[in-house]
Amino acid sequence: MSLAFLHAHDCSEAHTNAVWGVSWTKNDNVVSISADGSIKQWASSSGEPYRPPNSSTDYQVPSPHTLGLVSLSVSPDGRRALYNSLEGLTSMWNLETGKREGTFESFMREEGAGNAEAAWSVSLNPSGSTYASAGGHGNITIRSAEPENFGQKVSTVFSGRNKFGMCCSYSPDGKRVALSSEIGHVFILDVESNTFANTYTSHAMSVRSVAWSPDGNLLLSASEDKRLILYDVRVSSGNSGGAVATFSGHSSWVLCADISPDSRFGLSGSADKSIKVWDIAARAAVSTMQDTGEVWSVSWRPRAPAVGSVGAFVSGGEDGVVKWWRGAGAGV
Repeated sequence: MSLAFLHAHDCSEAHTNAVWGVSWTKNDNVVSISADGSIKQWASSSGEPYRPPNSSTDYQVPSPHTLGLVSLSVSPDGRRALYNSLEGLTSMWNLETGKREGTFESFMREEGAGNAEAAWSVSLNPSGSTYASAGGHGNITIRSAEPENFGQKVSTVFSGRNKFGMCCSYSPDGKRVALSSEIGHVFILDVESNTFANTYTSHAMSVRSVAWSPDGNLLLSASEDKRLILYDVRVSSGNSGGAVATFSGHSSWVLCADISPDSRFGLSGSADKSIKVWDIAARAAVSTMQDTGEVWSVSWRPRAPAVGSVGAFVSGGEDGVVKWWRGAGAGV
């Protein structure tokens, strides 16, 4: 089986450097972050900068940071965007009001703590009350996401590996956090017990990205070993390493991944300048799109596709352009 995806349109104003993160929100807008230090919101229908209708005159888009923004996590209701900079400044932007609800300098040593662990990857709990962060020591730190005490530490869980934490991501139900590392390991943290429930070692190189299925049963990882691996997190890692499927076909590092809202398709972007759509049941690539440079981030449209449609997604890459793609015969 093969599927056709069409390049629908681009954002009207490109970032001045690579797009390092994109997220298609429940409100049908797209949020992007860039190596140019900016975060922007776009209308998916047109690619134009988006400002909520009837917003107040003091609505503001955050000023560009002096360093690049490397991690993005948008709340399930599409109202808040958590993002993190290259040196570890974590911020929360209210997409509806334009207000910055909190900032936290994770690179600063906290009283009574050891050396600071600057955040690299951040993920907002679906409840909105906390966020997870990971960085150079390979630990997961849970912090408050509430405006009144934003960044206050709740807990830190040690992975047992002093290796860089590349990506962390809350499961859709907020009960688990996935953490990937520079040595190819993927850890699953049980939030309630504050312990790691599973460790997967199927990758041979750094795991750049992880993505949960909507029901939280599956996890897709993207690695510099040119592969994506699908895990069933309900099954103990055991002797099989937890992997239930491997997707091969990229010719260079796989930089990002996502799973469609109906869990039928995987999505990946690569340093080989291509985007691939994978049929999860068939364990095969069903569509390949060429881009102009490295594809750093991809995100499916979160609403379930119409009958007969395979949906739509957005990508961000080295050229600084946010791009919308849709299945042939579907609208965006």
